[in-house]
Amino acid sequence: MFENTKAFSGFSVNDIAKAKQFYSETLGLRVSEANGMLTLHIAGDRNTLVYPKPDHTPATFTILNFPVDDIDSAVDQLTARGISFERYEGSDEKGVIRNWGPPIAWFKDPAGNIMSVLQEV
Repeated sequence: MFENTKAFSGFSVNDIAKAKQFYSETLGLRVSEANGMLTLHIAGDRNTLVYPKPDHTPATFTILNFPVDDIDSAVDQLTARGISFERYEGSDEKGVIRNWGPPIAWFKDPAGNIMSVLQEV
């Protein structure tokens, strides 16, 4: 039934204007806005819908992962843009966990949703 549909994912935020600024200016994604919602245009035609929700509760899990070639460079660049990385057990001084799976670091958007950068290995 759905084998040919172009499914997409979405998540909520509590402030579309802040989200638009964060995703377009801080992360550098192409963003469009229509009907009070945002579309994040991610490489590979993987559009993601961002919609307003007045009683938004941040996700307690990773909602979006950004694969990168060099995690240290990505973390440094994002830190320079004002992003603070979460510190979890096993993370180094930059917030990167390197001792299981691919090197990965987590950060939050202005609505408190969790996302990551992870180094492709």
